[in-house]
Amino acid sequence: MTTRNFDALFAARSLALIGASNRPGSVGAVIARNLFGGGFEGSIATVNPREETILGRPSCRSIADLPDAPDLAIIATPAPTIPDLVAQLAARGCRAAVVISAGFSDGDLRQRMLAAARPNLMRLLGPNSLGFLSPARGINASFSHLTPKAGKVALLSQSGAVLTAMLDWAVERGIGFSHILSLGDMSDIDFGDALDFLALDHATDSILLYIESITQARKFMSAARIAARIKPVIAIKAGRSASGARAAASHTGALAGADAVYDAAIRRAGMLRVKEVRDLFDAAETLAAGMRVNGDRLAILTNGGGLGVLAADALEESGGRLAALSPQTIAALDKALPRTWSHGNPIDIIGDADGPRYDAALAALTQSREQDAILVMNCPTGIADSMDAARAVIARRSASATPLLTCWMGEATAKVARRAFSEAHIPTYDTPDEAVRAFTRLVDYAKNQAALMETPRRVPQRPSDAPGKARAIIAAVLQSGRTLLTEPEAKALLAAYGVPTVATFIAATPEEAAARADEIGQPAALKILSPDITHKSDVGGVRLNLRDGAAVRTAASDMLARVKAVAPAARIDGFTVQAMISRPGAKELLLGVSSDPTFGPVLMFGQGGTAVEVIADRALALPPLNSALADALVSQTRIAKLLRGYRDVPPADMNAIVGVLLALSDMACECPEIAELDINPLLADADGVLALDARVVVRAEQRLAEARLAIRPYPAELERDLDAPDGGLRLRVRPLRPEDEPALVAFAAATSPEDIRLRFHGVARALSHDIAARLSQLDYDREMALAAFEADAIVGVARLAFDPNFETGEYAILVRTDMQGRGIGRRLVGALMSYARTRGARALTGDVLAENHNMLDFVRELGGALERDPEMASIVHTRLPL
Repeated sequence: MTTRNFDALFAARSLALIGASNRPGSVGAVIARNLFGGGFEGSIATVNPREETILGRPSCRSIADLPDAPDLAIIATPAPTIPDLVAQLAARGCRAAVVISAGFSDGDLRQRMLAAARPNLMRLLGPNSLGFLSPARGINASFSHLTPKAGKVALLSQSGAVLTAMLDWAVERGIGFSHILSLGDMSDIDFGDALDFLALDHATDSILLYIESITQARKFMSAARIAARIKPVIAIKAGRSASGARAAASHTGALAGADAVYDAAIRRAGMLRVKEVRDLFDAAETLAAGMRVNGDRLAILTNGGGLGVLAADALEESGGRLAALSPQTIAALDKALPRTWSHGNPIDIIGDADGPRYDAALAALTQSREQDAILVMNCPTGIADSMDAARAVIARRSASATPLLTCWMGEATAKVARRAFSEAHIPTYDTPDEAVRAFTRLVDYAKNQAALMETPRRVPQRPSDAPGKARAIIAAVLQSGRTLLTEPEAKALLAAYGVPTVATFIAATPEEAAARADEIGQPAALKILSPDITHKSDVGGVRLNLRDGAAVRTAASDMLARVKAVAPAARIDGFTVQAMISRPGAKELLLGVSSDPTFGPVLMFGQGGTAVEVIADRALALPPLNSALADALVSQTRIAKLLRGYRDVPPADMNAIVGVLLALSDMACECPEIAELDINPLLADADGVLALDARVVVRAEQRLAEARLAIRPYPAELERDLDAPDGGLRLRVRPLRPEDEPALVAFAAATSPEDIRLRFHGVARALSHDIAARLSQLDYDREMALAAFEADAIVGVARLAFDPNFETGEYAILVRTDMQGRGIGRRLVGALMSYARTRGARALTGDVLAENHNMLDFVRELGGALERDPEMASIVHTRLPL
């Protein structure tokens, strides 16, 4: 379930409190007081078997005595009573309940509660919930100690204690809320459900999340990606622990801590993550005010040089840049400021700066485009009025589109100015560090949003026979009773997906190893071959730069003795011999796959080598990847700077590195048995990449490969060849990929503006990059777009977006003008309907302009139903039953 029956929660017209009380300080009494004192205009009933009145109002003795079924019930009774109460409410027709009660560690009790709600599709918030607040509707169905004012910020929290602290802090700052949900144990309603609703809620401009854990990762990722494309979503994640990774057998597993995986998921969804509660509200306030930046250049305007230095230090530490002032801007500032101003950024306009001087400096700065935002700071002095400076900033802000942030230092003299800034919707902060953090959060948010719309470059597809070869290797390992692939098996797995590996030979004895080395004819590397040894160097199982066969024979004998002494229980199958690779200047990289219990397969990239844990330079991403996402993954690491080249060292072949990341992404998506995988090291330089060693752990997996993934991968099974009905055209039909954005723009350009207008209901006559990027970057779990290609050109697209409950899908279709009338549209819609049936949908729905007679005739031919919108005569609602 997702948003089904959410109107009973968010738009309730009647409420009932089960467990209301008159006992001072009890949960039932506090909730009753909040309900009756919140200003709710609908009916409120209370139930207590031992009370005739609650707070002086008539009360019912039982649910059966309620005059009507409430839209929303609030239950504050002992946990063992909950399943029966839920059943009674559901039978009365109640469609949603907030379960305040704790004590559901007994899984059977939780299941009985859910089973009682399920037959009537009753939705449950909690248990162990503080409650639900919707200030604009006057609903305070909680035991919070206060009622916040109405606003445009929605707040979702798993912790009731943290939520009350956040509310207390927000009320002091005058922040209002649209809705507040204490999710508690999330037995039913979870983050994904709430995000699905709030994404389209017109009363909400931004969404704040306090996360302790996520359930149903795919639903969460889909809902979060949808919401983050529409409005700011800011998250704080508690419980940053990686203890669950300590038992992993690979570097990747040991380094992929739980918190780092959440960080990757939040970034992938386009949300913004913060570390502190105060930052959560600062970010919401800044983003909800509509402030956006296009880069990381900050101009700092201050009346105190020390303040400017502090802000500049904070900016450098956070990865931002001081904006460089052009000669023209410096000349303009020279005219407006005293000769003693700093003549650089930070722009110190001296301690006696008054309002007119602040205004003049801002005027000069805002006329240029050298900065992405301006931080205006002030420290109190006895020779200038801080409030006068604040008024100048407020007045200048209305005349400029440049984002402004403010920091008025002090307390007693700064309070009035800060209040004025807040009322003028200008973000204000107490310290330079806080102000700079707010700016860098804007930068991070802009980067996350840009990543959602970035068009990846096309790269070669993995070999078509790769999955089959990989499954054969893995099956043989599992059938032998092993979970750890040998080095030759691991390299064969990589080679199947096109990853370059060094040629490796197997030798059963020291003598055979020596012979292999002589065949190689150059210095060799010797490694122990054992299905039981994960890290060979830890047991003396690696020798390098052995000059000839004799040296290999001696090293092999010594290695055998040492390994038997250190790991006597390990099975020894022999040795591997390979040529020593000499690539001076090549960087050693670590690439890998691990499995997270919440989000499934996770990809890692970072600096490799034997000191990988000590260096700890790595970044994580969720598969599937495309080239743009792979580029972004690499850029998050410190070694990325070295890979770009320096001095006389040329840049590494980034396409080759990205190619390996995409190969690992394909493996993670197509081979569910892979539990852990390391390539360490992967050598990378200007000549390409080469995997020197690999380690792979596999386990039997009953689930389908794509079911393990938090993000549904590209559905290659939907690709097919198609003949147009007239027999003169051979088309390739497949789902759109992000790489298709240029082809989508070209398709729209080749389609008449009138057809574009009819398809998009008049809001567009052409497709911009941003629109085409949004249309081509699909969440394959919630959306589908089947495109018909003639060679590389798109000639038609049929699109589908499922509702959160997967009951219906909204469809649309557009065929290139010169290709219309050839049956392409019918074939595409037919394929779309077939796909929708496999997902369990009952019908396709779509709105069509009444003047679009061709489309309306097309719907009739398919047996669809048409209904004119009663309020908008220009719109016809269509429905295609499945």
